[in-house]
This record gives sequence, C-alpha cells and structure tokens, in this order.
Amino acid sequence: MSEEIVSLAQKLGRVAETDLELLVLLCRAAEEEVAGRLREGLTPKDCGRAYVLGCAWLALAALAGNEGGSAPMKFTAGEVSIQEEGSGTQRAKALRLQAETVLGPYLRDSGFVFRGVPG
Repeated sequence: MSEEIVSLAQKLGRVAETDLELLVLLCRAAEEEVAGRLREGLTPKDCGRAYVLGCAWLALAALAGNEGGSAPMKFTAGEVSIQEEGSGTQRAKALRLQAETVLGPYLRDSGFVFRGVPG
C-alpha cells in the first residue's frame, strides 16, 4: 500500500519531484501512525480506500507543517501590502482534520469518553 499512498499524496499535494524523497518518508510515518491507531481487530485492508487517502493526507499535513516554520509571505506594491502568516500551519491542520475525518470510523477513540454516572 505504501506506493499507492505516495502516489496519491504526490497527486493531491502536487508535490515536486525534488520533494519526493521527503514525501516517501512522511508517507511511511503516516502509515505507521494510522496502523497503530486502528481499532482492535482491524487491519489497513479493512479500511479500504479510506486508509490510503487518510495516510496521504497525514503525510501532506506533515509536509505542510514543515513549511509552516518558514518566513511569512510578504508582498508590497505601492501603498498596498499583503502578508500571509502561518499558512503552512493552517494547511497542516486542515489536512490532518480531513485525514481524521475519513479514518474516524476505523480509529480507536482518542478523546473524551463518557462511561456513565453512578447512581
């Protein structure tokens, strides 16, 4: 599945060939993260295409987060000034949310769980 994840991430993120080596590493890390978070008894194959898509988005989120530490984009033309800060971080959060949403039915609960009230 790794090759399929890398291929999809490259297409979705329009990743340049120069960043392909990094993308491969991030896809492997995403695959390991998701596999470790699957509900008990589930395998990546049980998730179908959601697994490939979710891992691709997680890898792209990591790639975008890596870019988030760069200097903010600034552009000035005459009296007009445009400044974009943290766009990589915002994109990373959005991509991670997409991955979590598509993989949600297959992942163990990681947040608050209401167990009941005695009485």
